[in-house]
Amino acid sequence: MSYTRLLCHIVFATKNRAPLIDDAWAADLCAYLAGAIRGIGGHPLEINAVQDHVHMLVDVKAVIALSEFMSKLKANSSAWAKAKRKGFSWQPKYGAFSVSESQVEIVRKYIRNQQQHHRKMAFDDEFRKLLRAHGIEFEEEHLWT
Repeated sequence: MSYTRLLCHIVFATKNRAPLIDDAWAADLCAYLAGAIRGIGGHPLEINAVQDHVHMLVDVKAVIALSEFMSKLKANSSAWAKAKRKGFSWQPKYGAFSVSESQVEIVRKYIRNQQQHHRKMAFDDEFRKLLRAHGIEFEEEHLWT
């Protein structure tokens, strides 16, 4: 038996970053995502959604590649969301950042406070900042396609 704890801070947006996630629906979406994560074999630690994107802290089990995990999560949740919101879909890309056990509470608080955070910083700027903080190189012209 192997013992793993693969903590990921995952961020993904609605297609074209359309503001489709209103406050009245965000809690249902987060609850659905939590159930879908468990269904894939992961463990959701924190999830929050704002108008155009979602932040999650997830313990991803080592039995599935992160790309497969995200593909299943987005496909499953997109099908559910389309039944609730006309024209809903996720942007194909996502960001996933490893989280040290010592940083779990800091990341959870960051995710919990997204509504306040985005009063000061736009999602585009936040995502670029996360990429830079984790040493991920990117080309601006390919960032949102």
